Amino acid sequence: MPTEAQDRSVASSVKCKLQGSTRIPAFSMDGDYVIGGVFSIHYFMQTVNHNYTTMPEPVRCSGRSLRFSRAMVFAIEEINNSTELLPGIRLGYQIFDSCSSVPVAVHVAFQLLNSLDTVFYTGGNCLQSGMVMTIVGESGSTPSISMSRILGSFNIPQVSHYATCACLSDKQQYPNFFRTIPSDHFQAEALAKLVKHFGWTWIGAVRSDSDYGNSGMASFLEAAQKEGICTFLNVLHSFLRSTAVVIVAFAAPGDMRVLLEELSHEPFLPRQWIGSEAWVTNTELMRYSFCAGAIGFGIQKSVIPGFRDFLLNLSPSQVATSPMLTEFWEESFNCKMKKSEKILLIFRNCCFAQICDGTEDIQNLQIPYTDTSQLRITNMVYKAVYAIAHAIHNTVCQRTNGIAKCDKLTKLESKQVKLKKVNFSQNGYGVSFNTNGDPVAIYELVNWQKSETGKTELVTVGLYDASLPEGHDFQINRNITWMEDGTQVPVSVCSASCPPGTRKVLQKGKPICCYDCILCPEGETSNTTDSTDCIPCHKEFWPNAKRDTCIPKPVEFLSFQDILGIILAAFSVLGACLAIMTGAVFFHNRKTPIVRANNSELSFLLLISLTLCFLCSLTFIGAPSEWSCMLRHTAFGITFVLCISCVLGKTIVVLMAFKATLPGSNVMKWFGPPQQRITVVSFTFIQVLICTIWLVLSPPFPIKNLTAYKEKIILECDLGSAVGFWAVLSYIGLLAAFCFVLAVLARKLPDNFNEAKFITFSMLIFCAVWITFIPAYVSSPGKFTVVVEIFAILASSFGLIMCIFAPKCFIILFKPEKNTKKYVMNKNHKLSVSADLRLSGTSPCLVLTLGTHKKTDPDDLRVHMRVQYEGSYWVRRSLMYFGPKPFRAL
Repeated sequence: MPTEAQDRSVASSVKCKLQGSTRIPAFSMDGDYVIGGVFSIHYFMQTVNHNYTTMPEPVRCSGRSLRFSRAMVFAIEEINNSTELLPGIRLGYQIFDSCSSVPVAVHVAFQLLNSLDTVFYTGGNCLQSGMVMTIVGESGSTPSISMSRILGSFNIPQVSHYATCACLSDKQQYPNFFRTIPSDHFQAEALAKLVKHFGWTWIGAVRSDSDYGNSGMASFLEAAQKEGICTFLNVLHSFLRSTAVVIVAFAAPGDMRVLLEELSHEPFLPRQWIGSEAWVTNTELMRYSFCAGAIGFGIQKSVIPGFRDFLLNLSPSQVATSPMLTEFWEESFNCKMKKSEKILLIFRNCCFAQICDGTEDIQNLQIPYTDTSQLRITNMVYKAVYAIAHAIHNTVCQRTNGIAKCDKLTKLESKQVKLKKVNFSQNGYGVSFNTNGDPVAIYELVNWQKSETGKTELVTVGLYDASLPEGHDFQINRNITWMEDGTQVPVSVCSASCPPGTRKVLQKGKPICCYDCILCPEGETSNTTDSTDCIPCHKEFWPNAKRDTCIPKPVEFLSFQDILGIILAAFSVLGACLAIMTGAVFFHNRKTPIVRANNSELSFLLLISLTLCFLCSLTFIGAPSEWSCMLRHTAFGITFVLCISCVLGKTIVVLMAFKATLPGSNVMKWFGPPQQRITVVSFTFIQVLICTIWLVLSPPFPIKNLTAYKEKIILECDLGSAVGFWAVLSYIGLLAAFCFVLAVLARKLPDNFNEAKFITFSMLIFCAVWITFIPAYVSSPGKFTVVVEIFAILASSFGLIMCIFAPKCFIILFKPEKNTKKYVMNKNHKLSVSADLRLSGTSPCLVLTLGTHKKTDPDDLRVHMRVQYEGSYWVRRSLMYFGPKPFRAL
């Protein structure tokens, strides 16, 4: 193996002959490790007509921006003077001008690759030089793509400070590409969120026809579509006719300059410009006053200590050694540097250019080169150089006892520079790369605002940090000035936003941003603006009037606070009081003939049952509970059967008393007071048995009825078993019908002695009420079902008490003269009765001789009499008179 000394000897004897022309670096310096730099120092390429008969001339460029290249020189000099980063190692650089041209960038890339042979051509000699480890650049996405495809084949890392195309994050195509500026993927998302934040759904879009513009706009359109934003791509004539107020421009500064210059000659309505960072932070474009109010995202402003002094530290002698600095100096001061006496004489004779005499002071210049107030992309260059230096440091340096020691003799290949492992902070700004070679995306929201002097200035009004959680990544912390110095957010929509409570319905044949707002259907809400769907409320909730939120359904039941509940409760209490007062009147007058003649025992039991009937209706009022549901139906069923049983008993007594027509009939002894009590108890027990079976097998229980009404909940009692409920009602109906039939049969009996006629009326009312109750109960909604049931209870109860007891109470209280034995026993009949007691063996006989008035109908004559036999008991007999002769009764 040849030694290193032999390699240098061979290399020194080699004569190099370059194929084609070479490009001289704009700035260069030798070092232990060399970093390449490719910048668009000139950003306009002049058009050259080729005749294809001679070799093409070198590309001619105009326009100039030295700051990026000077920032790289400053960073390398700062690193070379550092005792912490790469101590003892000197970095070199070779910085080329790509002239914003892809062919030139590719040419430079190949020229930098030639340094892998450790030779550098100058003046026809081959000189030893440091190998190019990495390359900083290029400034544009398209040149960077072209360079990366070449450099990637040789595993040379490329770190761009300004290439933002999202396509460069594809590590399969660009495995060695890194950048210190965020990908346009993040900027596109930020722009879409910005547009969405201000409610713009109908916008125009302009892009550069380049990788930067096409890829950036594609990312923006994708993000905008997710946010529901409609865009249309503008050309000049459609731009002037567009109804969209907001225009998003994803364009390079040069392309934007051409567009704005063209628009400055055409009258058009004001537009709100939204810019990508490539042009929105370009101070040279701010001279177009009609763009005032533009907003967009830019790279964070930064401070590079000592950089301004470095930029201004240019002496004429230093400038004279660099063609690039000479060009800058002559253009800035409008003079010509002194070359030779002959050239000076020519300039003086034929030209009127001023000769640079060394008195020019760069510190007095007000040009972009000297303005360091908006260091944005410049800091990306600064960070790129430091990232490369840290990657080299991590490979060739080791820390011993807290002191970094580096071996500059270490043979380092480009693939050993591991940029993915870099993670450091410089001047307060963190530097690291993710798996795609991209840094953390942080943007400033900037706004073109006019100062008091009328000059357009760049003002930071917000921040976007993609590393923060959703909802916290975008912040606006300062007032924004809009187009035409407006303070109100411009409106740019195809259709106005649909408020909460409505949903969007697309207009046929139009973009998704053109729609109609339709009110949400019944039972559904939308609580966001521009909702596409309405959400059904939970079954226990209902939309409010605006249908923008679900509120709990009002719970409805017949309460004691309702007017209807108060009225029904009042009638219930009134009925109970009426029954109690009637009972008190009867009890106070219990020895009077009219009370004694109407079976007082059944009458008192009937009044008690009526009181319970009135009071049981109160159990139907109030919120249903398990106990109230079981109580209300069973109490109603039992008390009503008790009531009907008493009425039935009274009716049977009347019939048996007055239908026992044959002399000597003993029928009444089979239906005396004991039998009457047994009858009432038996009929009531059957209902108690039915209710018990109902409660045991399937009792009523409280439920929330959600189907009766859509907008409210009805609290009611579920029957549990419908069979049990209808069995209770059927039994009541059966007794009532039987009682009604018997009352009809006894309706023509004399009024003085029985209640048949009034019982007939009461049963007629009772049956009519409960027959109409059935369809009314079934068809009544909500709480009105309970109202119908209470009404039926009260109506039938009032019917009974008014028909049976009201006439008697009226006589007792207001016609006491009729409450006599004579009146009870006689009505329109004049009777003369003579009786004598005859004893015939052991059987006593009472012989009655009756004299009647001539107008008295013998068939209607009835006599009540009581006979005491041997003082042991009373015997009650009802006798029918069939002729004028006397008869005998036992």
